[in-house]
Amino acid sequence: MVELLKLLWHKAGGCESGACVEVARVPDGRVAVRDSKNPLGGALVFTPQQWDEFLAGAARGEFDPS
Repeated sequence: MVELLKLLWHKAGGCESGACVEVARVPDGRVAVRDSKNPLGGALVFTPQQWDEFLAGAARGEFDPS
């Protein structure tokens, strides 16, 4: 497993509160997501297909509050 702490992590441009998620590309193409307040707390790692499906769902508003 790649060392997640050594990846280049990015926050969303609109993240001003400090309570954000961070995203990093893993060298094998997967995408890692972690809590910016707890970078040592682990990360969720998605395949490229899973990440693309998540982004498409977000664009469609699937995760918007009702």
